[in-house]
Amino acid sequence: MNIFRYISILFSRNKHLYLYIKNIFGFLPGNIFLYKLALRHKSAAKVVANGIKVSNERLEYLGDAVLGTIVADFMFKKFPYKDEGFLTEMRSKVVKRSQLNSLAQKLGIDKLINSTSESRSLCKSINGDAFEAFIGAMYLDKGYEFTKKVVINRIINVHLDIDTLEKQNLNYKSRLIEWSQKERKTVEYKVIEEIGDGYKKQYLVEVEVDGKAMGRAQDHSIKGAEQLASEKAVQQLKI
Repeated sequence: MNIFRYISILFSRNKHLYLYIKNIFGFLPGNIFLYKLALRHKSAAKVVANGIKVSNERLEYLGDAVLGTIVADFMFKKFPYKDEGFLTEMRSKVVKRSQLNSLAQKLGIDKLINSTSESRSLCKSINGDAFEAFIGAMYLDKGYEFTKKVVINRIINVHLDIDTLEKQNLNYKSRLIEWSQKERKTVEYKVIEEIGDGYKKQYLVEVEVDGKAMGRAQDHSIKGAEQLASEKAVQQLKI
């Protein structure tokens, strides 16, 4: 590292963020402000010109696409003889919201998020959203190939057990429906509420078994929310 840059980092007010990224991800940012923005939740959005509020939402959108592509490419190469359905399920296991929330905590990203205390209790996806935004910032700062290497070498290979993920049956909706058919129970999914708008829109779904509510969950897609609600039902019913 250039000695003059190292000295400037040590005296920078962003020193802790520089050193965090270096220690956890193995590189120094070129544009530290991208990463600061990635850690700014909409509840702490900064107002700029013309009253526009700036937060990590746009970076989250970008990071979601970049991460999905990296994971899809990784699975395609790791499992050369598996079909499209298997690869899609494996990608889903990695990029699902609960997994990203967990990764953000393992990497310490959750401790760096700039948000209100209220938003942390209300927004269950805040950590995973910041993780995706961080990936988006890295992509803009360092490019796709660099980001791909960091995600694979510093995140997937270190913090995920792919063999264990492969064995996990996460299709809770399928398990619940199979059980209901065997036990002659009725299962119904209801969209209770639509939250937000645009690409941030989420759906709150409730699953009922024989008319009794067994689980509620929200996600960016109805299908995803149904899966999460089904997981809660499966746990309650001990299927």
